[in-house]
Amino acid sequence: MRDVASRAGVSVKTVSRVVNDEAGVTDELVRRVTAAVTELGYRHNLTASHLRRGHRTASIGVLVQDLSNEFCGAVLRAIEDRARAEGVVVIASSIDEDAERERETAHGLVARRIDGLILMPASRHQDYLDTDRASGLAVVAVDRRPLVTEIDAVVADNQGGAAEAVGHLIAHGHRRIAFLGDSESIATAAERRDGYRMALRASRIGQDPALERMDLRTTEDATRATHEVLGLDDPPTAIFAARNVICTGAVVALQQLSLSGTVALVGFDEVAIGEFVEPRVTVVRQDTHTIGANAFDRLLARLDGDQAPASIEVVPTTLVKRGSGEIRAPRKSAKPRRAVRR
Repeated sequence: MRDVASRAGVSVKTVSRVVNDEAGVTDELVRRVTAAVTELGYRHNLTASHLRRGHRTASIGVLVQDLSNEFCGAVLRAIEDRARAEGVVVIASSIDEDAERERETAHGLVARRIDGLILMPASRHQDYLDTDRASGLAVVAVDRRPLVTEIDAVVADNQGGAAEAVGHLIAHGHRRIAFLGDSESIATAAERRDGYRMALRASRIGQDPALERMDLRTTEDATRATHEVLGLDDPPTAIFAARNVICTGAVVALQQLSLSGTVALVGFDEVAIGEFVEPRVTVVRQDTHTIGANAFDRLLARLDGDQAPASIEVVPTTLVKRGSGEIRAPRKSAKPRRAVRR
């Protein structure tokens, strides 16, 4: 900085103000400093400047379940866009629903002196971060409500979105509606199942355990489960698939059984395959941009000294009607077609 100041004919303080984008410097001085920076190849020491401001490295960690998943990727992109605007570097990793991997990766990031952590929890408790949080680490949970109430969170309205999806199927005459869900240990999966059951109760439709399938982790699991429920003596006329991977598996099964135009389907989350099949797939869309951006803003507020009590922000979902969820139930006189298992 002294070299830049000498080349530009200004004080070191002026150089500091320019490189830190602070007010109080004339356009002419900004031009001279910028030219000197370019000529000398000066690289601003972000770590030093953030240490002076009370932060450490101008970097944060983001732990999501699976970076290859469309939802996780979209949330991460929203975080990255906000972080870039603030000059913050993002270090991201997948934790694959593995609580031990979550703890190990989080500790590895903290050891590298990140300022904050945005976490999509796999563990039931985040008390392993208590010491780091007491030392100043800011932590915000995303997508899932933390059991540690002192941690802020930004989540989608999973229960409400699921209830709206199932209510939509009921409004189209369906009474036999299957539920395909993720692991019961995952909070979002349980919330979406609760929303499914809530919609059935609201319409005085009896819950049939034979129509519920949980612990579906892969597309193949979901395809197999779809074959199973459609092979029942009294099969469903509609399916609510409570995750994008699960919805993809349901689409595959319906195509295999030639039932895509007969059995209604609503998925939770956008599905890449959903734009390329007929009918196109009706989904509950999560506002990934708002979820990611607001999680970053909450983290930044904590880093800037916000001492307000921890809060949970619930972001509304949107039902996107594209065709598969609008297939009407068959008339009562017509018995639903029983799928042939392959």
